[in-house]
Amino acid sequence: MLTFNTLLRCEGIDPTTVRLVRHQDTTYPGRTPYDLWRAADGRFERYQSLQNSAVNFGVGHLLASFVATPASETLFVGLFAVEGRQDAPAGTMCPIRQTDDGMEGAVLFDIRADERMSCYTGLLVVDWGQGFRSWVQRAERQDKPVFEIRKAVTDPAFPGFRDFRCDVAEIETIPFGWREALRAVNGIYLLVCQETGKQYVGSAYGQDGLWGRLIEYARTGHGGNAELRRRGPTRYQVSVLEVVPPTVAPDDVIRIEGAWKDKLGSRVHGLNEN
Repeated sequence: MLTFNTLLRCEGIDPTTVRLVRHQDTTYPGRTPYDLWRAADGRFERYQSLQNSAVNFGVGHLLASFVATPASETLFVGLFAVEGRQDAPAGTMCPIRQTDDGMEGAVLFDIRADERMSCYTGLLVVDWGQGFRSWVQRAERQDKPVFEIRKAVTDPAFPGFRDFRCDVAEIETIPFGWREALRAVNGIYLLVCQETGKQYVGSAYGQDGLWGRLIEYARTGHGGNAELRRRGPTRYQVSVLEVVPPTVAPDDVIRIEGAWKDKLGSRVHGLNEN
């Protein structure tokens, strides 16, 4: 069986110098470590460098960093060298929480990318085992079996807004590229109850566009709507009725939403109350 330590040794890396790090934080949908890594804008590196405790990483160690994917896989995202540490400056913000709350006493590590193992970045999936709470482990004591080495970092092509359909409960697992497509536009969406077929028409015109609104349903089950809240846990499928450019004023988006409610009869026969 191929293991991660075998690959380290092939690169001339002693596993005793390596700490395995698995980043997973689903508190803020759309801003997970996986999302930050896929964005490739430096936020993942910043997130990894900020730690609440100086004991998490040791200066001189190599970090073999992994992120939990939306499908709960453990994906290798790079090798990093810990070169130093300091107290995090006052006002330092966590890239995931987007606040400095809870950062008092945090440590800012100087972590540099190590190009060894880069051929496996975004391609290598390992079996982390059941100890997910133990997110920092010594490589020589935890030789992870390699599940898969992929050919390329690719997402299935976005099907287009007309053909996009997804169970609300599965929104958080859609490919990163799909999220970005939904985030880029406002629009009118349709929820269909999978038990009764009743329809709910809504609109998205706030931060993060359609993605921002749909993730609220995935997180709460009702998105703050009183009627959907009264119905309790229900399985809904979501689709997009109409895409609206972000430049369109919210009042105009609401008028378009009302027209769709009239067309589909979702006030009289569906789940819309107004």
